[in-house]
Parts: sequence; C-alpha cells; structure tokens
Amino acid sequence: MLNLAVVHEAIAERIPNAEALVFRDRRLTWSQLTDRTRRLADVLRRHGLGCRTERSELSNWESGQDHIGLYMYNGNEYLEGMLGAFKARAAPFNVNYRYVDEELIYLFDNADARAIIFHAAFAPALARIRDKLPNVELWIQVADDSGEGLLPGAIDYEQSLADAEPAPIPGDLSADDLYILYTGGTTGMPKGVLWRQEDVFQSALYSGTPESFEAVIERAAGGGPRVLPSPPFMHGAAHWVAFNMWHVGGTVIVQSNVKKLDPADIWKTIEREGATALTIVGDAFGRPLIDELRRGTYDVSSLRLLTSGGAILTAALKQEFLDCVPGLRILDALGSSESGTQAAQYSSQGQKVTTGNFKMNPDNVVLTEDLTAVVPEGSTELGWLARGGRVPLGYYKDQEKTLATFPIVDGQRYSVPGDRASLESDGTLKLLGRDSVTINTGGEKVFAEEVETALKHHPDVYDTVVVPTPHERWGQQVTAIVRLREKADPTEAALTEAALKDVAREHIAAYKLPKQFVFVDEIVRSPSGKADYRWAKSTALRELGIDIEGS
Repeated sequence: MLNLAVVHEAIAERIPNAEALVFRDRRLTWSQLTDRTRRLADVLRRHGLGCRTERSELSNWESGQDHIGLYMYNGNEYLEGMLGAFKARAAPFNVNYRYVDEELIYLFDNADARAIIFHAAFAPALARIRDKLPNVELWIQVADDSGEGLLPGAIDYEQSLADAEPAPIPGDLSADDLYILYTGGTTGMPKGVLWRQEDVFQSALYSGTPESFEAVIERAAGGGPRVLPSPPFMHGAAHWVAFNMWHVGGTVIVQSNVKKLDPADIWKTIEREGATALTIVGDAFGRPLIDELRRGTYDVSSLRLLTSGGAILTAALKQEFLDCVPGLRILDALGSSESGTQAAQYSSQGQKVTTGNFKMNPDNVVLTEDLTAVVPEGSTELGWLARGGRVPLGYYKDQEKTLATFPIVDGQRYSVPGDRASLESDGTLKLLGRDSVTINTGGEKVFAEEVETALKHHPDVYDTVVVPTPHERWGQQVTAIVRLREKADPTEAALTEAALKDVAREHIAAYKLPKQFVFVDEIVRSPSGKADYRWAKSTALRELGIDIEGS
C-alpha cells in the first residue's frame, strides 16, 4: 500500500541514522523526523482531527478528512506538517504566504480548514481575519525571527511536540487518504486538487515506476541524492522534489534565506552541504543563479543534476549552466497540479540544447480539439495535453470543474489541465502553453509562452511576460512586458523594440510578434517563479493608457 506516511516510516526503519533533512543548524535523521512527525500527529488527533468518512462513500469532489492549512515559509516544519497530518489521517493543504486578507479568507473557507500551522510572522494577518474563520479550531504557531508573540488561543509548535507522545502510526492509514494541492490562482481563483495518495505517489512523488511497496523500500535503503529544492514548499514543484528524494532514501536540504530568492545563499548552501541536486523554476530562478555563479567563487563540484519545472528554462540558459558546472545534467520536467509529471527533457554537455522537445511519459497523450479522441502519432494536429491512468479525483467542492477537467474519452478518464500541444512527426511533444493565457488576435491564436520564449533569445532580455491588450481592429494585440539586463540601454525604445522583434522573428511567425512593448525595472512573479498574468495585464493596460474598466 503506497500511503505516504507508511512509506516514510518504512524507509526510516531501514535507514534510521541517515540524514533526512537539513535546515540551517538543524540536522534531522530519519529516526528523529519520524519521532517529530508522530508527535505532531498525536497533537492533531488529540484535537479531534483525522478521517471522518472513508473514500468509498464519497464523490470525487468530496473529502471525508479534516483539512489543515500550512501557512509557512520553507523549513523543516513545513514538511513535518505534511507528514504529521498524513499520520493523523488529516489532509494538509498549501497556503500562499503572499496572499492578502481577502484571498486568505477565500482559501481557508474554500478548503474548510479546521487547523492552521503557521509561522509567527503571519500571526498578525491571522489575527485580522480569524473572526471570519469560524471552522478553524486549532492554531499552531511556529516560532521564527519575526519577534511576533503567540497568537491568542494558539499553541506553540515545539512545546506541543514536546508534550505529545510519539505513538506508532495507526493501522487504518489508507492508499485512499488524500493529498491536496491548491493551484496558484494566477489566472483564476485557487482550486483544491484532490489526489489519492497512491495515485500522486506514482504520478508525481516517485522517480521511476514502483514495482511493489517492498521494491520502493529496498531501493531507498541504499541511500539517495542530497537535494536542495529552492522554490517555496507552498507550491508543488518544491515539495514534490522533496518527497521524490525521500522516497529514494535521499536528504532534503533547505537554504537559510527562505523569504526570497537569494542566489548567494543557495550556492553557499550547496557548497557547504555537498548537494548533488538542485531544483529551480525556469529562467526566473535560473538567470539570477547563473549570474551569481559567474560573479562569485563557489565550489559546486558536488552538483550533478539541475531540475527545472513550472516555467520555461530557455536553451541559452541551460547551456550557461552546462558550461559553468562540469558534469551537470539538466532535467526539464513538465507537469501540473492536476496531472503530475507528464514529460521530460534531459540536457548534457556535448548535446544540442533546446527549449522544448519533450519526451512524453507513459499514459500521456494529446487529445483532439473537441476532446473526442487521441491525436495519432505522426499527426501535427493541435490539441490538448492530457494524462490517463493515475490522475486526481477532482477539485474540492466543484463538481462542474471536476467533470470538465477530467473528461472520459473512449472509456478512459483523462486529466486535461489546459495546456495546448501538438506532436511532431517523430512523436516529440511540442508544448505551446496554457489556453487560459492564449491571445486571440485577428482570429489567430497566439500562445503567450511561445512568444516569451522567442523574446528570451535576445541576450539583453532578462525576463518577459506576454499578455493580451485590447485593439480596435484585431480585438486583442500581443503586448510584451520586458525587463532588460542591466547592461542594456532602454532609452532607444524604438531600436530596442526592433531588435527584439528581429530576434523573435527567427523563432515565431510574424503575426505572433508583439505589437506593443512595456519596459519595466522588475517583473512580478509568484515566489515559485511562475508568471503573474493578472499583474502583467494590469501593468500593460496602465502603461499603455488603456481604460481598464473598458477593457
């Protein structure tokens, strides 16, 4: 049975004294981590949290478990919070710590949160909104360097663990127990994706195909990589990697500065801990990291694998990493909250490096535009990237979106998160981007991510996000928000725009080229590195002098 808590405990029995997690001056062995998460589970159970209704009695968009919000920066407590909840048969869910009060109220209400584990820094925000969260019965505060006192009515995390009992996990843990991941909400309201733990284990949290529970434990007993997942754990990309490495007996390393991307801190941590793997999110993480690596003198000879997911990592930047870190391999992973890992691309020195050309994982296909059939191999028909087999149950409390995102095609249930794609003649996947950020200009569809990738081929482009803005003739026009590299001179805007178009024209058709450019000093992205398209469109409209209400 591939229950996440059961797997973790079984691995701990085989390698109790190996390092499981390193954060600042805290080094936790598998045995110590087991003790702490058992204690947290005891705290949760003593407050009445757990499973109330078994999966067999529920619809796909329903949950029979109590939900626990994890409102924290990275650290050992975040991953402990996940494991402790699993061991209590409660379901943890991620909370975006950048949310303002209104967004937090929506999320906690939508998730029916009964408990919240939070860093002290967020106590003031919770104090402002707690009267609007009547269902929350347990508040567990994690001490930090913010200087905030204990929220009235909350219990201290470390003290509660010290007072608890490290009782063995109960025997009723199930493969049906939930793993919940809330989407980022960058193109719409956040949605809670419900996975069975056994399904998410095989689709997103394990490197390879598990032949059996025993095979998983035996593999992990040999030890694994030392990985630093640099994005926030509140997004799937980072904690997916953490659990992947744990499930092969590896060590999870957390950088010291968890409040912002700090390239120097990340490289110092890799050097100090001898990390063998690093996880980033596309160019938004990659560019600052490679610039710092070129400036500094870091020993990163231990690094063997760089994994990127969640955003585009362009070919030029991949090549820079390969040039700077001898022996490095780069894994570009494609997936989503609703699908798990869907496709991959490996790059290494001496090979041609590209931005795309993904090889699809088993069970993944391209479905036709009308979602009635699978696009045959060899066809270049535009369709929807989809995954069959082990996919989520659905969206919490949303039957309509569940049925729309997980349709049945030819008797097979698929996950269709919204990525448009086609297959090259050799079967290679060509990913075009999310349909939700597609621009319809003069009847032609333009995918924002395709234009962004083309613009990034210009060496003066540090970052860019592409959005639609209104146009009287074409309905919408392609507008690029661009941050130039420090050395670039944006004063000659016309020349800069012409140069950008000339480079992009080598990679995309003329009708896809931006009609307008907006140059900014900083591009707002989520802490995970994903584009914030709502911010981008608002900025473009404002800078172009377009009436937002009229748009």
